[in-house]
Amino acid sequence: MTHEFNLESYLTNGVEDIVKGILKATLTNPKESIFMAKYAIASKESVKLRKSAEENGEHIPPFLIASITSKCNLHCAGCYARSNHSCVDSEEVNQLTSEEWFKIFKEAKDMGIGFILLAGGEPLIRKDIILEAGKLPEILFPVFTNGTLINDEYLQIFDKYRNLVPVLSIEGREEKTDERRGEGVYQKLSSAMDLLKKNKILFGASVTVTTANIKEVTSDEFLKKLSANGCKVVFYVEYVPVTHESKELAIGDVEREYLSDTLYQLREQYENMVFISFPGDEKSSGGCLAAGRGFFHINSHGGAEPCPFSPYSDINVRDTSLREALKSKLFLRLKENNILMEDHIGGCILFEQKEVVEKLLAE
Repeated sequence: MTHEFNLESYLTNGVEDIVKGILKATLTNPKESIFMAKYAIASKESVKLRKSAEENGEHIPPFLIASITSKCNLHCAGCYARSNHSCVDSEEVNQLTSEEWFKIFKEAKDMGIGFILLAGGEPLIRKDIILEAGKLPEILFPVFTNGTLINDEYLQIFDKYRNLVPVLSIEGREEKTDERRGEGVYQKLSSAMDLLKKNKILFGASVTVTTANIKEVTSDEFLKKLSANGCKVVFYVEYVPVTHESKELAIGDVEREYLSDTLYQLREQYENMVFISFPGDEKSSGGCLAAGRGFFHINSHGGAEPCPFSPYSDINVRDTSLREALKSKLFLRLKENNILMEDHIGGCILFEQKEVVEKLLAE
């Protein structure tokens, strides 16, 4: 007998596993543990809101990705954001204000979205928006940062607003990290981790997984070092090639199966850490989770996009509500045409099928 895949149950169970994992990982940190216990209650309320919407024929994803700035202070090799010009050296005009972002965050909370991933550019450049996010403890905000701007002021902010979880980007050991992110960045990351650990602030690491570093970033040596530094959450993000030449760095089915098997072992071995894979095994999630199936993306100008790796938009949250943005014609066409279910080579079907996405956008 064939069982129909239930997306809402899959996402709800995934969220519950993440919350339980983080709660378990923070048991030795009373202040963090108390916050996570409260957040677990808020997360259940978010689930109720999403289930109620589902019963009324409306699907609300549990995750939102918010690129709160296009400015970045680093030039990382192979950066997809710089390749599609959504990341620049100086702040562009017409970026959403902190007030506009707070309105988006508040509406997301009221809809049942429980996680908002803050990205950029470099999100710590926009302290005004980070502070607005801190005002909504019902939402967990992983802040994906290169870690170079963490200072005493940010330590105080992260200590006060426990729903803000810094997630530091690292590529492996010092050689691999500096090779991609710039000389001296690894040492700055190490210093930032020491400060976060000393101040008992929950933090994670974001690792871009490639064919060149997959063994290194899943090794005992690398993970024991992260654990010793105080890291509690590790996000493994599959590399998306930005040029034809860099396609060889994108992991394929063999590496993806290795990562899946390894993650199972790591979750058993490192009980005080949480491991999350993105986009993960799309076969088990019924296809790509972009375009509102599991998440969607708001860029720094307010455009609602399927995914950060697919920077196409036909609707802007400045002109409409977040709820209406989820009904974007582009999002609907991607689902109706089964683009999200296609097989692909690299880390992102929409990046690989960008000509098809552009055609749908033009219709």
